[in-house]
Amino acid sequence: MGKIIFVSGIDTDIGKTVATGFYAKRLMEQGYSVITQKIIQTGCENVSSDILQHRRMQNMPLTQEDKDGITCPYLFRYPCSPHLAAEMENTVIDTHKIAEASRLLAEKYDYVLLEGAGGLAVPYDNQHTTLDYIAEQQLPLILVTSGRLGSINHTLLSLMACQQKQIPLISLIYNSYPQTDEIIQQNTLNYLREYIEHNFPNAEFLVMDKQEC
Repeated sequence: MGKIIFVSGIDTDIGKTVATGFYAKRLMEQGYSVITQKIIQTGCENVSSDILQHRRMQNMPLTQEDKDGITCPYLFRYPCSPHLAAEMENTVIDTHKIAEASRLLAEKYDYVLLEGAGGLAVPYDNQHTTLDYIAEQQLPLILVTSGRLGSINHTLLSLMACQQKQIPLISLIYNSYPQTDEIIQQNTLNYLREYIEHNFPNAEFLVMDKQEC
């Protein structure tokens, strides 16, 4: 069985999709077979737009699993939180369906990178969040952050939540694009790198530049 790794971010529009493609490409360059998966996609129809971006970055066409919906078990039209998007379409999100899709992919690929929707505390129903799913499935995590103002606070809160739920951190990916305030950006990078070294010594700290996207 391949290894399933969850990819989340400290906020919406932090660069999770690009970071998932970036990490997939990195693993492929090391000789591994890699597939990406989207836990839930809102705001599109037919095929997940995030999966399409992953495949472009991996330089590969849509797979049969993409066409069969295995890499994105839930696709909703309205661009909002998964719990609301599902409610609007009279759908109940069944996490067993997501987990089974991941298992099928892990039977064929060395790595499955499962990208979340929004941040860790995004709900998929009225009682459960993405964080609950990650903990329930005992998945390791890649967390995506950035250098914009507020990122230190959001990153540390996310990491503390992971520690509380005993979720292992594989990597913190620092998305350096788009450029913001240079002083804040550099200080945030330095602060988070040191924080990871001291508090998560087994995790990687990776910097993702625009040219790698």
